[in-house]
Amino acid sequence: MFGTMRESGGAVLAEDPIDLIRLEGDGNSVILRIAGKQERKRPAQANALVGEFLVETPFVRGALKTWLFPEDLRQWQQALDSLDAGQDIAWCEGKRIPWLFIELDEDNDRCQATIKDHSMSLTTVTVTIPLVDAWFDDAYRRLDLVWETWPMMTED
Repeated sequence: MFGTMRESGGAVLAEDPIDLIRLEGDGNSVILRIAGKQERKRPAQANALVGEFLVETPFVRGALKTWLFPEDLRQWQQALDSLDAGQDIAWCEGKRIPWLFIELDEDNDRCQATIKDHSMSLTTVTVTIPLVDAWFDDAYRRLDLVWETWPMMTED
């Protein structure tokens, strides 16, 4: 999908970032944008993807850097499956990276997406966003694109 990659400070970056998560509508958005892969410094360390959560509403705007490991991507797949089955999800809860909670509002095809930064800013933001059935196909496609772009994210 991407013809070129470049290196920057130990990270391999795609020329264009990939939005792993893109929830948006009604002027609100929560995006998890992946910029590239952080090379492991020691053989015992796992590769990590470098990205940031971007939150925007007419009232609040912010960005929060994060790192994802192969297990996080597998857990995002499971979280998507749960959401698609109509269940609320908590992704990366209990980890050192920001947590994402998505609660479904069954009455009007919306969800409340909450990003919790429990380690740096100690800030939590909740955004209400439309969530239609077509979003799930796009979300699975985005996850596949991340795996295809950075296949070295599979654990050795």
